[in-house]
Amino acid sequence: MIVPKYYEDLKVLHKNTLPNRAYYIPASKRMDNLVEQREASDRYILLSGQWKFRYFDSIYEAKEEFFREGFALDDFYTVPVPGVWQNYGYDRHQYTNTRYPFPMDPPYVPHENPCGEYVRSFVYHRDEKAPKAFLNFEGVDSCFYVWVNGKFAGYSQVSHSTSEFDVTDILREGENVLAVLVLKWCDGSYLEDQDKFRMSGIFRDVYLLRRPENSIFDYFVKAQPTEDYKKGNVEIAFTYQGQAVETKGQLFDKEGQLVAKGQDDNGKMSFGVEDVKLWSAEDPYLYTLVLETENEVITDHVGIREIHVKDGVLYINGVNVKFHGTNRHDSDPVTGFVISREQIMKDLRVMKEHNINAIRTSHYPNAPAFYQLYDRLGFYVIDEADNESHGTADVYREDSDWKSRSKLWNEAIADNPAFTQATVDRTKRCVERDKNRPSVVIWSMGNECAYGCTFEEALKWTKEFDPTRLTHYESALYVSDKRKYDFSNIDLFSRMYPSLEEIHDYFKEDGSKPFVMCEFCHAMGNGPGDLEDYFGVIEQYEGACGGFIWEWCDHAIFLGKTIQGKKMYAYGGDHEEYPHDGNFCMDGLVYPDRTPHTGLMEFKNVYRPARVMAFDQEKKEMVLKNHMDFLNLKDYLTVGYEILCDGVVTGKGIVEDPALLDIPAHGQKAVPVDFRIPQEGKCFLKVSYYQKEETEILPAGFPLGFEEIALTGEERENQKVRKLFARQADRAEFQIEEDDAVLVVSTPEFSYTYDKLTGLFTKMVYQNQAFIERPVEFNIWRAPTDNDRVIKEVWREAKYDRIVTRAYESEVKAGEREVKIETSLSVSAVYIQRILNIKACWTIYSDGTVDADLKVEKDPIFPFLPRFGLRLYLPKSMAKVTYCGIGPVESYIDKKYAGYHGVFETDVKEMHEDYIRPQENGSHHDCDYVTVRSDKAALTVAGEETFAFNTSVYTQEELTKKAHNYELEESPYTVLCVDYRQSGIGSNSCGPKLIEKYRLDEKEFTFKVRFVLGS
Repeated sequence: MIVPKYYEDLKVLHKNTLPNRAYYIPASKRMDNLVEQREASDRYILLSGQWKFRYFDSIYEAKEEFFREGFALDDFYTVPVPGVWQNYGYDRHQYTNTRYPFPMDPPYVPHENPCGEYVRSFVYHRDEKAPKAFLNFEGVDSCFYVWVNGKFAGYSQVSHSTSEFDVTDILREGENVLAVLVLKWCDGSYLEDQDKFRMSGIFRDVYLLRRPENSIFDYFVKAQPTEDYKKGNVEIAFTYQGQAVETKGQLFDKEGQLVAKGQDDNGKMSFGVEDVKLWSAEDPYLYTLVLETENEVITDHVGIREIHVKDGVLYINGVNVKFHGTNRHDSDPVTGFVISREQIMKDLRVMKEHNINAIRTSHYPNAPAFYQLYDRLGFYVIDEADNESHGTADVYREDSDWKSRSKLWNEAIADNPAFTQATVDRTKRCVERDKNRPSVVIWSMGNECAYGCTFEEALKWTKEFDPTRLTHYESALYVSDKRKYDFSNIDLFSRMYPSLEEIHDYFKEDGSKPFVMCEFCHAMGNGPGDLEDYFGVIEQYEGACGGFIWEWCDHAIFLGKTIQGKKMYAYGGDHEEYPHDGNFCMDGLVYPDRTPHTGLMEFKNVYRPARVMAFDQEKKEMVLKNHMDFLNLKDYLTVGYEILCDGVVTGKGIVEDPALLDIPAHGQKAVPVDFRIPQEGKCFLKVSYYQKEETEILPAGFPLGFEEIALTGEERENQKVRKLFARQADRAEFQIEEDDAVLVVSTPEFSYTYDKLTGLFTKMVYQNQAFIERPVEFNIWRAPTDNDRVIKEVWREAKYDRIVTRAYESEVKAGEREVKIETSLSVSAVYIQRILNIKACWTIYSDGTVDADLKVEKDPIFPFLPRFGLRLYLPKSMAKVTYCGIGPVESYIDKKYAGYHGVFETDVKEMHEDYIRPQENGSHHDCDYVTVRSDKAALTVAGEETFAFNTSVYTQEELTKKAHNYELEESPYTVLCVDYRQSGIGSNSCGPKLIEKYRLDEKEFTFKVRFVLGS
């Protein structure tokens, strides 16, 4: 073997790496725009770019010492660095959640351990003022060996951390050769079992830093306000490379004015700041710190802020702050783990557009320069160490019960002293690198590793090193009973996916620490559906400091486009890999290309910056609450409002006087609104909030959210619906033809065929136009959403996807203006008993209108229903839709806050929400009516009580059957589902069961709708 087996030696984590230090880029002069201009530093030599590369399926196949000077690279290919070799066409992509992709045999990894050989030539010129040369790798998965000019420079692991080597003595003037051997797996891979695609290679930047012989090596800035929050104290501790050097410090405000200066005193420096401006996510005020030595300048940004806990409540700058955050992985469908500044800026822009104020770096540190963006743009960050050993919970045990297994989860690694050094090392590399970033308010030890002595040591070191921040580690909940564990260094009580009841119970029974949901409201596919409920409980308790949605983006691999131009994305199992976890990686608030899911739109409006807490219609006055933590509403937003009557805007206005919005953070105030309500119609007051002034991310006038208030009165029903139900049918001579199985009711205008064996219409012809192409069906199934992942198996066991309808008897009553058909029937499935008993009354009027009056009884032994309604197969030409209800985005009983009541027009195709794994989508809740039409025909469905509907070019069977959206085949019909209602969406793909109030589980209910056929 060409390298020593450091990769299987727990005692060797690094060779020749420099000590951990804070991230910075030095220069010979001051640099203010740190992120964009780091390449402009004259001390920075970027080595990313085109490298030579050769791949082997096993380290044992790499037999040639490719790192030797003069080695012929004839069989090497040229690849981009940063990059991952799975994207170069080598190895294969693999997505696995908790299970290790190799046998659980620490510290050993398979002999068939893939590796990549990288070679890069570069020119180096010695700088007399900066003769030292430090080689930096910001991210390599999983471990790597480095040579410069044929000489061994070092070894390192911990994929998502910076490794720095002093290569001064092995560099030469002019041409140099850098060679790197990267292994796919090492003993550190047992601590990198994160829920993600597994990719390998040099995936972050590589660069050289030229440094003076004697210089600042590291510095730790502690910038905090005084107790009254009126002044600031900035304390800096230095360590030096070589000998200590004279260091001058200056602190400038945003306008470039000098506010403080100082000089190091025995490795320390301090400033006092008068009239301090504090940093927060809402107002991310940054000072510029300039540290100058004889031959070098380090420019950094400083945010003055503090975070603490008192009486179980979390405070930032003395304010009880709520996190409305998201978990974020490095993931791109084209570049994989490789994320550029442009890509992260796209993420952050979309986050800001949707009222996200916090990020948990799941489950490893991000690229170091990204934190400067978090500082500048304003995000609270839980910075998480690169540590997850979830696979230790998947080992074989005779007792497969999760609760029993979780108690033993920590045995192999988390409570194994052999892994203490590695665990503490990962924590130190995270904390030391990011310690100067004001956006980082909480250190997280890692994710889903269980708990034990390794984490006790990591937490102890963290609290001793940095008492200015809080600590977090959710897996402390899962411990064995073998000994008493030390939890004293954990500041937060953290939970994943708690039910609402669990949160209430925590505050009733304990509440001694702030409660944070490091993961909640699983956003997989069509979801999440319970955001408003969690918002309510977060607001209810001061000690509930919010949570972080799982997660930001769908993880996928871009495969190109179909002939029709549709993007094709792959997920787990699409690469013939084992093990894999299917589409469980498609669990984001945005699609892989960062198009927002409707779940992100829901999040945005639930976390709108202000809310109407009370409304007095007579006084025309609303009580507006400011949900910001620091900003006064008058400085942050403007307010406009509209009156929508029967879905149409009949009036609008703005709150013109800014003084009316003089509402401090967390305060509320009565605000008058001037409007006129039409005498008739179903009316809503829609209040909208807009960005007041332009920011780096958001333009002035950008919508920040809205809400609507139902207006009351004597006559508040939809007038179109009222008129449809008030129509008086003329007298007519009905022709009725009947046999044992079929009933035909007709007039010169229409002919309807009714199946007496099913109790449903099989044909409906009106004015010589066929309105249904297949028999009408009762419908209780939906294509399972990702959040139906658990309950769908219960539904399938109940045969909800295989129902049959049986009518027992029908009675026809003919009048002068209508014909009534009364049928008793049931819904059941092969080999099981009746699910539903239905008394159906169909009334056919002389003008062709049909009323459905369905009295339904459900056998309570069966689980709650996905939905109940009717499914109609309309002609494909009926492809235009107008509806009055909640739109324009899809809406459900528990996922409706992204929409509002209005009249919306669209195409049937546009109503499809194209989730990558097909599933139920596109429903609209609380509708008064819907019209589906072609150029020649129109069908309107209306209800005196509101209902739900969706129209689609796909059947629910097609959505159920296909694994990818690009495989879907359109139905030859327009499929119209008219529902009494659907059960809610929830977040049970990983979260708790669907909340009971959102389940369609009534024992008895009545569904009435009217069908109006016309042209």
